[in-house]
Amino acid sequence: MTSTSTPTTTEEPGLANGADASPSDLSPGDLSSSGLSPSDAPHTPSASASANLAAPLKPAEGQAPEPQASSTVVIEPTVSWSGVRWGELWHYRELLYFLTWRDIKIRYKQSVLGAAWAIIQPLVTMLIFSFALARVANMSSKTGGIPFSLATYVALVPWTFFAGAVTNSGNSLVGSANLISKVYFPRMIVPAAAVAASVLDFAIAFAFLIPLFIFYRHGPALTPNLLMLPVLSALLLVLALSVGMWMSALNVKYRDIRYALPFLIQVGMFASPVFFWLGWVQEARWRAVMMLNPMTGILEGFRAAIFGLPFNWAALGASALVTAGLAVYSLYVFKRMETSFADII
Repeated sequence: MTSTSTPTTTEEPGLANGADASPSDLSPGDLSSSGLSPSDAPHTPSASASANLAAPLKPAEGQAPEPQASSTVVIEPTVSWSGVRWGELWHYRELLYFLTWRDIKIRYKQSVLGAAWAIIQPLVTMLIFSFALARVANMSSKTGGIPFSLATYVALVPWTFFAGAVTNSGNSLVGSANLISKVYFPRMIVPAAAVAASVLDFAIAFAFLIPLFIFYRHGPALTPNLLMLPVLSALLLVLALSVGMWMSALNVKYRDIRYALPFLIQVGMFASPVFFWLGWVQEARWRAVMMLNPMTGILEGFRAAIFGLPFNWAALGASALVTAGLAVYSLYVFKRMETSFADII
């Protein structure tokens, strides 16, 4: 006869749910019967306590809240009438310095004569036209005792700066195509750096006036007119930057500018009082037409400042007005075309 025994399972009080019961759900009697003390049971926060822990901490009274990290970029429209962000240009001022220094090093890299080219170009031009005009055409008798060659060189120095600055800045955007298409920065810095690099040539050529004064034994007139030299230089710089920035923007879209610009500059030299003086023009209407050329008043002003001659304030005022108009117009054209530079360059 076979007997079957059934195993008896004894459940401890409070553990009827087995693994589903947590130690925190046990009563003190259950803990004592299981050999645990009330301190051994872990504390489980209630629902209200969990909600309080999930809520963000409020700053104490009088204490500023901590800034929250954000990756949002806010693009605001410009409030300037010209669309130029002057604060942004100031922020990138170091880039202007490095691009200017780059242009200077490229210009004189592996050059035998180096910075002497800044003197050779106006000096050779002065010698050629001095022989052709002073000796053949006898124009030296109209300069009032000032050597014709010296008066010509004084006008050639600012003209050479203007021609070189406009040519270099006009081709600057196309020459920096790789940089413009890959990196964002104010595009206006590129032609501005080309103009700034030409300032060194202007300073070197202007300093060469000292040995010329000694050679011709005719020094500058020590008059208050010399105080106008910084004003004239600033006006010349603004004019070169305005025309260069305008030409650079047009050159991106119309590559004919690259070939037409040197020709226009060469024609402009003969239309400006470089080898003649404005007073030599007899008819008043043609003098008025010539004063529309902004370089007329600037070149006449450099001669008057150095040799102590009376200023032609009408020509100088016309040059200032035309330069201001060109500056406004070039800024407008440049900012209007700037958005498409990276696409078509």
